Amino acid sequence: MKVQLQKVLPAEIENRSFEMIGEELGNIRLDPVNEPVIKRVIHTTADFDYARTLCFSENAVEKGIAALKAGACIVTDTQMARSGINKGVLSGFGGEALCFMSDEDIAQTAKENGTTRAAASMDKAAALQKPLIFAIGNAPTALVRLYEMIMDGQIQPELIIGVPVGFVNVVESKELLMQTNIPYIVARGRKGGSNVAAAVCNALLYKAKE
Repeated sequence: MKVQLQKVLPAEIENRSFEMIGEELGNIRLDPVNEPVIKRVIHTTADFDYARTLCFSENAVEKGIAALKAGACIVTDTQMARSGINKGVLSGFGGEALCFMSDEDIAQTAKENGTTRAAASMDKAAALQKPLIFAIGNAPTALVRLYEMIMDGQIQPELIIGVPVGFVNVVESKELLMQTNIPYIVARGRKGGSNVAAAVCNALLYKAKE
């Protein structure tokens, strides 16, 4: 079989990718405010299911952008998600990307309390005196712990990006989050991941920078 490659300059690859995404979406109409987030997630994953499964609370994108412009920090549940966030743009607004999963005190706290490190890291983040956006791409236990703290009035995040991937309690944790009064962007179902969490963050950052 003869393979015909497209001749695209390196600087044009991303633009051409987004053009192809638009072409393949065809007649699917996306909310213009949410569209950049959805398309960047599709660009990251090559999975068009996200056009259907990414769910946004009312004005979630606008609220996330406003929080970033005001210097909010982003807390992730994996170092992979943290590494994928454009920290240059984030720091330009006065924020930083944080992940406590590798901290020694988190491992100790999780062991003492019989919880996961992801859940323990949410408690540590809750103690920060900063506006926070949570980007959860791996651990449903992190979402469950956030839900518990929200319902107890212990934390009021600016936005929660709930996109953990997997099977056990993944779907359920996302549905719990969507029952709170906190702005959210959620990938309904089993799909998601740290790369998706970072992609959502970057989509918001790039819109905030415009």
